[in-house]
Amino acid sequence: MHGADVARTAVAELVGGARAGRGGALLVRGEPGHGTSTLLEHAAGAFAAEGTGGTVLRVRGVAAEAAVPYSGLHALLRPVAARLVPGTARTAALADALTLGAPATVADAGDGPVLAALAALLDGLAAEGPLLVCADDVHLLDEPSRRALGFAARRMGPPLPAAMLLGTHPEGADDPLLAGLPVLRLGPLDAAAAAALLDELLPADTDPAVREELLHTGGGNPGLLTDLVASLDPGRLTGAEPLPHPLPPAGPRLRAAVSVLAELPEATRTLLLLAAAAHELGGTADHSTLLRAAAPAGVGPDDAEPARRRGLVRHEGDALHFAHSLLRRAAYWGEPSERRRTAHRLLARALEDTGTGRPGDAPGPGPGTGTGTGTVEAAETAETAEGAPAEAPNRLLALRHRAAAADPAYGPAPRLADALAAAAHDRPATDVRLHAELSDALWRAAELTGEDTGAAGTDEVAGVRAARLTAAAEHAWSAGRPHRALRLLDRARALPVHDAARGRIELVRGLLELRNGVVTDAHEVLTHAARLLGPYDPHAARRALLHASDASWAVGDIAGLRADLARVAELRSAEEDPLLDDYRAGMDAVLSGDFARGVAPLRRVLDRAAGEGRPWRLIRAGVAALVLGDVAAAHRLDTRALAAASARGPASLVPEALEHLAYSELRAGRHRRARAHAETGLRLALRTGRSNCAAHHHAVLAMAAAVEGRADTCAEHARAAGEGAGPHGLGVAATLAQWALARCDMGRGRPHEAAARLEPLVGSGPGVGPGAGRGHFALQALAAPCLVEAAVAAGDRAVARAALERFEAWTAVTADPMAPVQLARCRALTAAPERAPALFERALEEHARIDSDFELGRTRLLHGKTLRRGRRPGAARRVLRDALLAFERCGARGWAEQARAELRATGEAAGAVVGVAEAASGVVGGGRPRTPPGSWALAGLTPQQLRIARCVAEGATNREVALRLSVSPRTVDHHLRNVFAALGIRSRVELTRVLAAAGDG
Repeated sequence: MHGADVARTAVAELVGGARAGRGGALLVRGEPGHGTSTLLEHAAGAFAAEGTGGTVLRVRGVAAEAAVPYSGLHALLRPVAARLVPGTARTAALADALTLGAPATVADAGDGPVLAALAALLDGLAAEGPLLVCADDVHLLDEPSRRALGFAARRMGPPLPAAMLLGTHPEGADDPLLAGLPVLRLGPLDAAAAAALLDELLPADTDPAVREELLHTGGGNPGLLTDLVASLDPGRLTGAEPLPHPLPPAGPRLRAAVSVLAELPEATRTLLLLAAAAHELGGTADHSTLLRAAAPAGVGPDDAEPARRRGLVRHEGDALHFAHSLLRRAAYWGEPSERRRTAHRLLARALEDTGTGRPGDAPGPGPGTGTGTGTVEAAETAETAEGAPAEAPNRLLALRHRAAAADPAYGPAPRLADALAAAAHDRPATDVRLHAELSDALWRAAELTGEDTGAAGTDEVAGVRAARLTAAAEHAWSAGRPHRALRLLDRARALPVHDAARGRIELVRGLLELRNGVVTDAHEVLTHAARLLGPYDPHAARRALLHASDASWAVGDIAGLRADLARVAELRSAEEDPLLDDYRAGMDAVLSGDFARGVAPLRRVLDRAAGEGRPWRLIRAGVAALVLGDVAAAHRLDTRALAAASARGPASLVPEALEHLAYSELRAGRHRRARAHAETGLRLALRTGRSNCAAHHHAVLAMAAAVEGRADTCAEHARAAGEGAGPHGLGVAATLAQWALARCDMGRGRPHEAAARLEPLVGSGPGVGPGAGRGHFALQALAAPCLVEAAVAAGDRAVARAALERFEAWTAVTADPMAPVQLARCRALTAAPERAPALFERALEEHARIDSDFELGRTRLLHGKTLRRGRRPGAARRVLRDALLAFERCGARGWAEQARAELRATGEAAGAVVGVAEAASGVVGGGRPRTPPGSWALAGLTPQQLRIARCVAEGATNREVALRLSVSPRTVDHHLRNVFAALGIRSRVELTRVLAAAGDG
């Protein structure tokens, strides 16, 4: 079973507990295909295979026997039927019941004796050895058997060595006969587990687009995925024959659901068809819309009652919901195509009703008649004559239903296609669901556009179709369907279109490759797009070249990047774009090695971005800020880009904005924030089909895990980043992942391994540009301080000095506030022993300009090590205590352990070392909070708040603190109020006591 670790663990604990005399019961609920039966079979098989004895009783409910009293118990107890002797007092009632003839003794006494007899029988079996009862599809058992099993299950428990597993579908979830039992709910597989299952089911030569379509249609249902794969022949699996779109579900599970619905009255099935048709196009229909749609078919609200009584549907709020997704699919795909089209037509009419009392349309044939008008002309007439006004909120959805109602046999419907495309273009997409709906709308518009308008109009119509297919591809990609997007682009490329239209197709294809494929291939496609677009749309051509430059940056090709920027300068557009011109000029200067010449234009980029609201331009300005070393400005710009993309779209830019924001947090030394952004970004990147962006997020998460001392997590994310970065040419992600592994080695006290990883990345040549290192040029200098530290610890001072020379050249031109801190630290590490303490003090002075507990902890740790080795244990202890506190505050567990080890090496008693950590966490031995109240929160203060608190505790006034820390008195007052609130205190005297109690006074 894929993706069912929690469920397997819960069942294994129940069964294992039964063998140990800790019996119990579990009600397992899951819709058909989710693996309830597999889970129960696995439990029974494992129980029997243990070979230590015991009894397994199994039964599976069958609808054909649901009306036969005690038929379920009859099937369950057949293996032990010999124990049921009619004359035995304890089990006589049960024996009589299992004759299935409803003897008088059972009818007269009711179920009580049978329930008692079943409990007695199970007790007797358990007394002889462990017992496991597995009852699957309990909702299909007869009522007396369900009552008896529920009665017995509620009595399973210690010291009885017996367990009972009851499997049921969601429609049997609220059965009062099974009330009071612990419940285990099986949900759909997540994306990774569903993909792993498909990898097992599919042949190696399966077309990736087919695999993606199967994942989308399967909806995480492992049984349905299995059925879908079995329903496709080799030609369709390999892509030799096209798949229908949308791909209809198929297989025995769907047929079983169809047969359940077939027993309902026709009016009920019509209402369910309307509800399922509404869901097919994105969501559920509210109750009023559903009833307006059903009215012309002569269907009313009471017609839902037969399905509700059987537990097939339920009302939640103002919507009708199916008990599970397979029933909903069966309600739609189990009907003939004409009934489905008529359902969509009725829903369109209902949505076009503005609620003013005008019916959506005159009553007409309903889905049950099979003789509705059903033609595209009828759909177009209804839309143009009585359709909703342009401002109606349901316009796009109504038009999509009109398009779904169109019969392909009647040919194109250009007026409906135009209206649908216009409505789609007017709707901004702010989330994945909307992207999917807009992709569907534009694809349907392309299908209805037509191909033949006469010789003179053929090219024009082809151009319109190509534009709609291209737009549909963009939205499909942003909805997490990159292979669907490629299929749509392939269809657009096959049309006879003008170079301008072909250029736009290639631009989208290049962007898709850039974010989801090999970046060098993306570069070729994007430059080709620019050549096609140049004579007709210089603005779009410049956009293509800018993205081509992104590809060059990603792979680390400086020469290619400069060539791309030069081509951008050659293309003049009617639209002036000073921000882009300054970006191009500044980046070209920096890449040429003339950093000083690049500063002014890049600064102007930041100034021009002050009033910018488009997320992709804010992201580009953030890149300029990082190149300058203005990390604070980069953080502000990336935060604005994220806010703009989240609020106004496109939703596809959100994971990219999070990628840049996470990286700016890394540059600032705030690893926890970087991790939070990267975790969200990774999830969204995978959902929106951006595997390259996902690789970058994995690399950031690897770096955060390295800081936090989570070696396994670091290795996992570094591996995932490398798997995407290597084949796709993502130099930044690959370098960052290796740097993370090296930093993890340093945190674990393995400097030789760290140096071996870093030296090939950083190189040994001095200068701002790339040296001899193989790492990405933008990260070589940034990783140099780690190489200096690792090489010094490994005893290779030649490598350390070469890396320091390189870092010195970079710090001479960057404005990065972290650079002076790291430079002073590196100089202290490589200096003569007598000069090192003064240089470390200089580094600690520089720390006042930055807000990074991790970097502060590293500086203090290295300083403490130097003092200890210089035979100054007392001074080392003071510094190392501060290092430990800094590492504890930022969660750097491996580094904190190094600080503890160094403290012990200075002669600090073990209890005192623990006391330092407790001061950070606010807990003393035995788990009691320290006094005075509130000191436990000391670790929750920000570094700036802690600095202010220390100054105040020393007796400084707010104005004196402001002068000391170079901030305003108002800022000091603001932080001090937050400190008091966090610590639960009211005065400066209490603050002094809290700091003293925590060892920080």
